[in-house]
Amino acid sequence: MNPSAAEAPAPHGPSLIGDPIARIRALATECADALPCATIPDLTDADTLALVTEVERLGRRVDALRVTLAGEVADRSRPSRGARGLAVSRGCRTPADLIEQLTQVAGTTARRRVVLAGDVRRDPFLGGDRTRARFDLVAQAVEDGTMGIDAATVITKGLTPLLAHGPLDELGKAETELVAAATGTGPDSTVPASADSLRVMVSVWQAKLDPDGLDPAEDRAMAVRDFRFGPERNGLLHGSFRLMAEAGGRVKTLFDAYLTPTTAPAFMSDEERAAFEAEGGKDLRTPAQQRHDIFVAIIDAMARSGQAPEIGGAAPTVLVSVRAEDLEANRGVGWSDRVEGPVSMRTVRQMVCTGGIQKVVLTSEGRIVQLGSPERCFTPQQRRAISLRDGGCVIPGCTIPAGWCEIHHVVPDRDGGPTHPDNGVLLCWFHHRTIDTSQWQIRMRHGLPEVKPPPWIEYFGTWRPATKSRTRLLDRLDIPPE
Repeated sequence: MNPSAAEAPAPHGPSLIGDPIARIRALATECADALPCATIPDLTDADTLALVTEVERLGRRVDALRVTLAGEVADRSRPSRGARGLAVSRGCRTPADLIEQLTQVAGTTARRRVVLAGDVRRDPFLGGDRTRARFDLVAQAVEDGTMGIDAATVITKGLTPLLAHGPLDELGKAETELVAAATGTGPDSTVPASADSLRVMVSVWQAKLDPDGLDPAEDRAMAVRDFRFGPERNGLLHGSFRLMAEAGGRVKTLFDAYLTPTTAPAFMSDEERAAFEAEGGKDLRTPAQQRHDIFVAIIDAMARSGQAPEIGGAAPTVLVSVRAEDLEANRGVGWSDRVEGPVSMRTVRQMVCTGGIQKVVLTSEGRIVQLGSPERCFTPQQRRAISLRDGGCVIPGCTIPAGWCEIHHVVPDRDGGPTHPDNGVLLCWFHHRTIDTSQWQIRMRHGLPEVKPPPWIEYFGTWRPATKSRTRLLDRLDIPPE
């Protein structure tokens, strides 16, 4: 037997397992004791910033161990081991599932660690040397703690498709420059690039190394593009989408147009607008919430535009069913077309106010015995007239244009309010949805809308004419047009 081999400890023996576990556990305790979270607010600004950097450096070291351990779990779970594989023997389908159960991280996080581990794993030799990783420079930077896993994933994920047909020397150059940019060791800059900045650099290298690869990539994207509706849970309709890049660019541009400081905030509820003003002009909605509100308004505007295809000889219409006695008593729930769960009576009333109502009388067995005519529907001509008069949502400070607004019956139908321009005003989706609870008041005076703000905006509020029409605003100034 080779003496040196006999003296070498087994790669996975007890002597190597016990000590690292105890040391890591001790380090975790020492870290928590050295920096209790409650003491952080007492630090100076300079110390806070320095601490952010050092904690991130520590986190990168921990991330390197996480990736290495994920690779080890994956290696011990390889299919060739069959039922003896680590993941299968623990009742898990994949190494990522096992890591998810052990660590309680999200499944996407566990899978990302396993994939990255495959790109940076260096298997050991008995002599102490290790094999080269698929992306060896990235592997070294991750181990050294000079690169985080976000940046490493961007580089490896971006360069992996090029391994099959890209020039090896050019691929090596790409990895070298990207790692230098990520670690701030390049000749052009000593400031490490963020993962988002690296993503842009990777796309440039992809175009350089595989200029003809874009067409096949777009063909593959065309084949898998989709827009899916998932289940409805807790009042939210879930789904997913995969847009072609140019389609995504259009969507982002449209969102940006409504999220720029010159136009934002847009599509706010009254409570959100009051919070916006109380916070000195800070929109408390997340960007995702803002995009949701813009998306809803875009869909409503498109459905009313007259350019959408008809369904059954009529414009796209969402049907909401509700029992007459529940609608009259303002209680109970309704049921909206293409939505599994019930909707609140407040939502029913908003949709009735916007789209009208048609009475259908059924027998106890469900037979239709009476079908009334659609009621309370503003005609296209009435809508144009109201839009010309109001110019947009009549709530002060709201920037939603007329084409994106709904028409609200100021005096409800149940109280005898007619479907007439003298009783209809423009409200955006949010203001219409919350008009009964937001304490904004609207009245019609001689056929013109007036609004009164809630008490938190103006305690002793006064009625004021409301319009966004530039023609009417010009008339108010009493300046004759040139």
